Amino acid sequence: MRMLVTLLALAAACCGSGQARAQDYPSKPIRVITVTSAGGTSDIFMRALADEMRKSLGQPIVIENRPGGAFNIGARACAESPPDGYTICILPGEPLAVNQYLFKSLAFDPAAFVPITQLFTIVQALVVGKSLDVGTFDELIALAKARPGTLSYSTGSVPFAVFFDRIKKEVGADIVRVPFRGGGDAVNGLLSGSTPVGFLGLSNVRSQTEAGLIRGLMVDSETRSPLFPDIPTIPEATRQSFASRSYFGLVAPPGTPKPIVEKLQAEIARIAAQPEFRDRNFIQRGLDPVTSTPNQFARFIAADRALSAQIVKEAGLQPQ
Repeated sequence: MRMLVTLLALAAACCGSGQARAQDYPSKPIRVITVTSAGGTSDIFMRALADEMRKSLGQPIVIENRPGGAFNIGARACAESPPDGYTICILPGEPLAVNQYLFKSLAFDPAAFVPITQLFTIVQALVVGKSLDVGTFDELIALAKARPGTLSYSTGSVPFAVFFDRIKKEVGADIVRVPFRGGGDAVNGLLSGSTPVGFLGLSNVRSQTEAGLIRGLMVDSETRSPLFPDIPTIPEATRQSFASRSYFGLVAPPGTPKPIVEKLQAEIARIAAQPEFRDRNFIQRGLDPVTSTPNQFARFIAADRALSAQIVKEAGLQPQ
């Protein structure tokens, strides 16, 4: 009986300690690890979000860029950080779901991260440079069939490359994929005509599209983008579905207390729901807001891992 009382007292103390940590949190600056360079879509978004979080949480939010290694460098730094709520990380789907099938070994366990919230999905667009006189996806396919092997495209998205290769086989078009070295290089290739076709984040090509230097043929969002309502969705343009989309989410190092995770998610959801923030930092940047709960994000990641395994297998990619 005495032992039972002691165990119950310890359990109550632990529970109370967790609640106290959440109530007192944060009491010092929070570090956010990003896996992209400064100026990238996720970096710009995180800095805007961090500014709002600073105002309400009363502590500085310090952004630390850890790019490179197919996003694995930053993901490893996240995994090895103390699980005290003072390091959180904005990661894309690659280190969370895809990279485990592309690399023979990783220096971290993708399944060990603590999900906080899926922030957004990135609206990506199939675009062509002005050098190609095409205005629809069907016209692009017709041109590729008429000029086999002479057109090239770039994309950083493995799922889209698989999707595009499937369509090419079905219709007999021949468009060659070239290595993707980054959004800036891809846009330059579109403008110069050296790589006249690309599948890129809408925010990367917004200004060039508005100027008429690049033309959008389709977007991967469920509905047409309010930025370019004349560009059809993938199902509208191809009569086929597209199951995988690029996204970013916030996670914490393994073992981060649940009360802290829930407090962070609630605060981020509150900020994201503000109309001005939503329009300026989601819609105008070509991002579809999500801000899911930790449990919803965990289920999403699990489903994305299963889908990623299928996509990598279909692509015939071997772990390196």
